[in-house]
Amino acid sequence: MGGTEKEARQAQFFYGLVQKNVLVTGANGQLGSELRKLTDRMNLPFRFLYTDVDDLDITDREQVAGFVKEYRILYIINCAAYTAVDRAETDAETAFAINGKAVENIAAAAKREEAKVIHISTDFVFDGHSEIPCTEEMIPHPLSVYGKSKLEGEKALQAAGGEWIIIRTSWLYSEYGNNFVKTMLRLMRERERLTIVDDQRGGPTYAADLAEMIIHILRFSEENEWKTGIYHFSNRGETTWFDFAAEIGRQAGIDRCTLHPVKTDEYGAPAPRPAYSVMNLSKICAAFHVEIPEWKEALARCLGKMRG
Repeated sequence: MGGTEKEARQAQFFYGLVQKNVLVTGANGQLGSELRKLTDRMNLPFRFLYTDVDDLDITDREQVAGFVKEYRILYIINCAAYTAVDRAETDAETAFAINGKAVENIAAAAKREEAKVIHISTDFVFDGHSEIPCTEEMIPHPLSVYGKSKLEGEKALQAAGGEWIIIRTSWLYSEYGNNFVKTMLRLMRERERLTIVDDQRGGPTYAADLAEMIIHILRFSEENEWKTGIYHFSNRGETTWFDFAAEIGRQAGIDRCTLHPVKTDEYGAPAPRPAYSVMNLSKICAAFHVEIPEWKEALARCLGKMRG
């Protein structure tokens, strides 16, 4: 960590005597980038310390404990994750280190310093056999290494005790990083034909909307109470990957590429996916008094930002 970065963090610590210090891990990812952009333009009673692997190795238990203590962290937003679903099938050790063991390290440090944790998890903890939107009370049964590693992180956070919130989200996209929306935009402009899976149903999530939800929870918790528990968040509505791609093309005005539906078994991805992982959003809406935007409207906002 360079001197300039260290000095900036020390300044943030002193501000934290008045403003409450919030550690954000995975700051260079989709959600971390959206959080940074959002908080930069808001006047909040928090001081955000954005870190990624080069600043803070969350798989190092002592490093995490030292950071949380040194900067008097009161909230931790864990956006860091190993998200390469197919690669995880042959790289399980790394996936479990980041998605499981690292969450245990964060949970232990938070418990010791009495910090509160907001941890981001996934719809992939479910097997997809449900015929109704998944509630927080449904028993997880992940199919993939990725899903199993994320569930291990959830369990580690709960086992540590303390005050925590787990937000399961799905089909995350934004103008940052690599995601389905950006990939479809590129491929539909490059090719005349694309094959897209049409038998997996879920809920797309615009990372900017999830970032707003997280900040809302922080503010709500300061003004009201902390509500420990598991919550589901995506944009409202459901779709298939095929229909999601078609909507991306329609909204972007791309009509030269023909989309062809294919079944999951034919597509042959290395990691198994849940066939149905639509999430019930009623708990988070009721707990924090929010209305969540519909997925097509959220997609339109994201594409508008990409166009500048």
